[in-house]
Amino acid sequence: VQLQASGGGLVHAGGSLTLSCTSSRNTLGYYAIGWFRQAPGKEREAVSCITSSASSTWYADSVKDRFTISKDSAKNTWSLRMNSLKPEDTDVYYCNSVASWGTTYWGQGTLVTVSS
Repeated sequence: VQLQASGGGLVHAGGSLTLSCTSSRNTLGYYAIGWFRQAPGKEREAVSCITSSASSTWYADSVKDRFTISKDSAKNTWSLRMNSLKPEDTDVYYCNSVASWGTTYWGQGTLVTVSS
């Protein structure tokens, strides 16, 4: 299984970006999919996740009401729409998936830089 993340870049504070992650495997085989982020020297932290059925979503308090996670099962893709970006959102963002059989998969990171 391979996850390919894209969409990172440089944006001014208050701007928006959309990250996308494409899975080489049908997302219906996953229990949940989501996004994490990690700054240099810090632990990776969960940002948002969505269940395979899309019936449930979760957001870190720091991104609630600004970020929106969605999925497109037909394209085996999920996205993270990030609005009202802040400099503290600057991180390397990783997509991940948790398979129904218990394995966790990670995509390569995509860098998001928010300038003040």
